[in-house]
Amino acid sequence: MDGPLMPVRAEHDRAVLARLLGRDPVLHAYQLGDLDDFFWPYTSWFRRGDQVVLLYHGVAPPTLLAFAAPAQRDGMAALLAEVAPLLPARLYAHLSPGLAEALEGSFRCESGGRHHRMALTDPARLAAVTPAGAVLGAADLPRLRELYERAYPGNWFDARMLDTGQYLGVRDGGELVAVAGVHVFSSAYRVAALGNVATHPRWRGRGLGTAVVAALSARLRVSVTHVTLNVKADNAAAVRLYERVGFTRVADYDEWTLTAR
Repeated sequence: MDGPLMPVRAEHDRAVLARLLGRDPVLHAYQLGDLDDFFWPYTSWFRRGDQVVLLYHGVAPPTLLAFAAPAQRDGMAALLAEVAPLLPARLYAHLSPGLAEALEGSFRCESGGRHHRMALTDPARLAAVTPAGAVLGAADLPRLRELYERAYPGNWFDARMLDTGQYLGVRDGGELVAVAGVHVFSSAYRVAALGNVATHPRWRGRGLGTAVVAALSARLRVSVTHVTLNVKADNAAAVRLYERVGFTRVADYDEWTLTAR
């Protein structure tokens, strides 16, 4: 249990982190995935009692992840306030609603909007979609970058994520026209988070996004228990797409750009 005198500590024990985060594997899917060997070297962890905060260095700017159920938010807010002096001068943050206030004394907080955490809770719906897409590898990187430049310029794609083997693409001749990938994938911790889903503007409205997401979701279910994703709350078309293949909304959080005062 959290206590008022309990100190903040840097946590380096993956077993301890897995136990704490595993109490709610959907809410903490991204953090659980970052315990994997593939991501672990890019992480810093802070803990106060049962509360855990992750600073992920594998992207620029670094990203802070802090999620808590409503009953635990006061404890998480206290942890964030104490961790704030240790954080980089500029970073991105994913925070449960209300937690940004704990950082406002140290950072200017620019909102990136409310987001939904969704999880694949009705995988039977995948059977109603004809899947499409082939596994992408390093040789596909130039065309994948071209697609993102055209279809999703504000993406969070990291080229090393192709090494997970969990990026699927749909081609028209030599051109890549649709893709679905992951932000996080860990067969060891049984979690995955879809991300960097995009369809070329000329090919939208034909169901390719649904088809490639369905194909990737089915592929991920072979090796993980929890398939999750993040989507901006006001992106109604994307929310409908994910609901069509069996995802449901399980939590909300806010994204922020933080700049040190």
